[in-house]
Amino acid sequence: MAAILRGSRNVWGRIRHVDYTLVSSRSMASKTQVGFIGLGNMGNPMAKNLLKHGYPVIATDVFPESCKELQELGAQIVDNPAEVADKADRIVTMLPSSPNVIDVYTGANGILKKVKKGSLLIDSSTIDPAVSKEMALAVEKMGAVFMDAPVSGGRYAILAVFRRAHLNGQEDASVGAATSGKLTFMVGGVEEEFTAAQELLSCMGANVVYCGAVGTGQAAKICNNMLLAIGMIGTSETMNLGIRLGLDPKLLAKILNMSSGRCWSSDTYNPVPGVMEGVPSGNNYQGGFGTQLMAKDLGLAQATATNTKTPVPLGSLAHQIYRMMCARGYAGKDFSSVFMFLREDEKEEGQ
Repeated sequence: MAAILRGSRNVWGRIRHVDYTLVSSRSMASKTQVGFIGLGNMGNPMAKNLLKHGYPVIATDVFPESCKELQELGAQIVDNPAEVADKADRIVTMLPSSPNVIDVYTGANGILKKVKKGSLLIDSSTIDPAVSKEMALAVEKMGAVFMDAPVSGGRYAILAVFRRAHLNGQEDASVGAATSGKLTFMVGGVEEEFTAAQELLSCMGANVVYCGAVGTGQAAKICNNMLLAIGMIGTSETMNLGIRLGLDPKLLAKILNMSSGRCWSSDTYNPVPGVMEGVPSGNNYQGGFGTQLMAKDLGLAQATATNTKTPVPLGSLAHQIYRMMCARGYAGKDFSSVFMFLREDEKEEGQ
C-alpha cells in the first residue's frame, strides 16, 4: 500500500500526458458500444439501464450465469475483461472489492491487456482511494483515462426506492435505486473527461457530481458513509436512552426533529420500530443498506484514515460496532438494526 501511495503522488502531473483529443471526441459520441464488467446485484440493473437508453452493451462477469438475463435483452457477452476492452472504448466496471478491481484491470485477462489508446474506463466499485489512484497510473501508461465513480442511493432516493421495493417484495433498496436509475455518482478524474463520463452515468443515475482528481469520488463516498454510520449509532443510543428513561419513542423523535439534535437518521430513517412507516425498522430491518456493506465501507474509511494519519475515533468505534453486528447475525439486515443490537446488549446485561 505504501508503494501505491508513493506512486500516486505524481499521478496528476503525469496523467496530463494523455492525448485528450482522443478521449474528448467521445463526449458527444453517438450511442456506440459500451463495455460493462461486473453484473452482480448492482451492475446488472446498471447495465440494463444503458440498454434502455439505446447503448449497445458488451459485458462479462466471473459468473457466467449472471450474464444470461442481460444477453436475453440484447447485450453481447464475452469471456473476460480483455475481450470487452478489445471491442469497446468506453467501459464501466462495478466490482465487490479492491482486489477484484486490480484483477479486472491488470490481471492475465484484464482490461489493460487489450485496452485501446484513448479509452475511457469508469470504475463504480467502492474501493480504497489509493487503489483508484494506482489504477489511474496503470491506465494512463496505456494512453487511456480512468475515473472513479462510486454510487450512493441518495438522501431521499434510497428511502423512496425502499418503500417501492418493500411493496414489490424486493430485498435491497440500493439495488432498487440502480434498477430505477436513481443512483448518485461521485466522480473523480480529469475534468476534461467528465462530460463524456456524465453522458453514460446519467443513464444510470439521477445525480452525477464531479468531485475532483482521481480518488476523490471514493473519498466522498467513504466520508459520507462514515458520518452516516456515526449518526445512526448516535440516534440509536439516544432513542434507546430516552425509552429507558420513560419517554415515548414517537414523542422523543418528534422533539429531536424540532431541536438541534435533528439528523437524517432521526427524521427520515428512524431506527426504532413503530416510530416511522416505510423504513427498514418497520420491516424487521429487511431491505435498505446492509450492515455488512456498512462494515466494509467503514473498513475503507479506517484504512484511509490510517494511511493519512487522520484521527477518526468515532469512525473507528463505528467500524468495531458494525463488525460485531456482522458476527452476531445482523450482516444481512439494514444498518439501522444497530438499535436492536444495542437493545440486545441491554437484555444480556440484565440477565
